[in-house]
Amino acid sequence: MERIDYDGRLHTVYAAGRAISSAALAEWMRRFGEHAPGRRPLVVLDLGSGVGRFTPALAEAFGGPVYGVEPSSGMRGVAEESAGHSAVTYLAGAAERIPLPDGSCDVVVLFLVWHHVRDRDAGAAEIARVLRPGGRVLMRGSFSDRLPDAPYYRFFPRLVEIEKAVFPSLEEVVGTFGRVGLERLALEACPVRLADSLADCAARWRMRAVSTFEHLTEEELEQGFAALDAAVAGETDPQPIFGVADLLVLG
Repeated sequence: MERIDYDGRLHTVYAAGRAISSAALAEWMRRFGEHAPGRRPLVVLDLGSGVGRFTPALAEAFGGPVYGVEPSSGMRGVAEESAGHSAVTYLAGAAERIPLPDGSCDVVVLFLVWHHVRDRDAGAAEIARVLRPGGRVLMRGSFSDRLPDAPYYRFFPRLVEIEKAVFPSLEEVVGTFGRVGLERLALEACPVRLADSLADCAARWRMRAVSTFEHLTEEELEQGFAALDAAVAGETDPQPIFGVADLLVLG
């Protein structure tokens, strides 16, 4: 699949289109804390930190310092312009070239990032290099053999095919990290509240901040949004939209 360009349109809509509520953010920090080393403070690498959705919260949860490493200058710029945290530093870099010393991090967080890494063997080796003994890799990922029934599949059915091609399988990910000495320690299917209603989903999806939407044709998008608008119009009793998110722990 063609590489997604976050320095084009996407970095301008990502913060709004992929906004996360304070309750959801707190829940992820709780889950991360259950698997992180018990001591505090911890040095955390937020790898593929994007617009900084999680980086300040990681500093609050673990004490910092926290390094947000992001290859897209546009995404990094949005993060740097938002309300900062004294323990957070944003750096240019990528999974294959992490600008941190050997054994410098207690925790590496990858939140919907791993499928963007082109050279995954090199990325895993770099993560193993910067992780301290006893450290943890916390990967919120999507896996081709464990795709949940995402609510947008109803309106954009080819996204099932696209996401199976884009996301690696769980076995592939575990195998890649196993080759650099990091083993699977846990896998949790975490229930998540995606939106307050279908109308809320529609408003976010129209921003096209979900990267796999970039692989759809304009005709597919037009048809999908027309069907979505019809469904929203018929939503007489709006209900929250829930989903499931995988959290893979390696160490």
